[in-house]
Amino acid sequence: MGPGNKIKAKEGKHMSIGEKLAKLRKENNYTQEQLATILEVSRQSISKWESDLAYPETDKLIRLAKLYDCSLDYLMKDEVEDPKPYEPSKTQANSLTINLQSFYYEKKSAKTIFGLPLYHINIGYGRVAKGIIAIGLASRGFISIGLFSLGLFSIGLFSIGLLALGVISLGLLLSLGSIAVGIIAIGAISLGILSIGALSIGSFSIGAKAIGYYFAYGDESSALIAIGRSAASGSLFEKVGSLNSGEASNVKTLLDENVPFIFGWAKEIVKAFLG
Repeated sequence: MGPGNKIKAKEGKHMSIGEKLAKLRKENNYTQEQLATILEVSRQSISKWESDLAYPETDKLIRLAKLYDCSLDYLMKDEVEDPKPYEPSKTQANSLTINLQSFYYEKKSAKTIFGLPLYHINIGYGRVAKGIIAIGLASRGFISIGLFSLGLFSIGLFSIGLLALGVISLGLLLSLGSIAVGIIAIGAISLGILSIGALSIGSFSIGAKAIGYYFAYGDESSALIAIGRSAASGSLFEKVGSLNSGEASNVKTLLDENVPFIFGWAKEIVKAFLG
């Protein structure tokens, strides 16, 4: 082997910091945008690091070493070597730490419908699940489950869908949650055409505190037709206490006379509730 070949062999054992950062990012399935969000820097900074146009600050190198589970020596030296696991300081070793930003799990169906995978599970910081069935911290799908979920059937901390279930939920048809908004809304605080909750506001409301336009039933109620256990305020009909059969029949007649056709379905539910 000639001198030229020896030089090439030696050079082949070197890898720049930028090359290592790009390699590790791709191996860990992060986009430049996702990594920038995790490190709280711009995407341009990530691009410059990986192009060796700039170098990460020391605190960012430490975070990268934790994220990729490799040693600082591996990142900072040009020599190509196996990346040793990240070793925290003694202070860090004595404390239990969980790096949620480094955790991710993704699984996707090879079968697609309407261009979407049949299922997509994508759990991790800054990741979004998209599929017919989507599960993730943020998810979008026909059936969507996540902290932030959007779908025809949606379950999450914050959920939006045709049918929505969440702490805060917005459902086009049915919404269930601590705070629920929908055509039919059921929750501690509910707002809908047919609303059921501790504080209920809607065209037809049932709750501890019920405020309705056509009908309200609760401990305290206010509407055109108001029935309350302790207080009631109604412009067409009001009653504190239980209804007798004659009063129930009168209320049903008033509903028939005053509720427009478009809300007929809700009126029939209320009439069934009255017995």
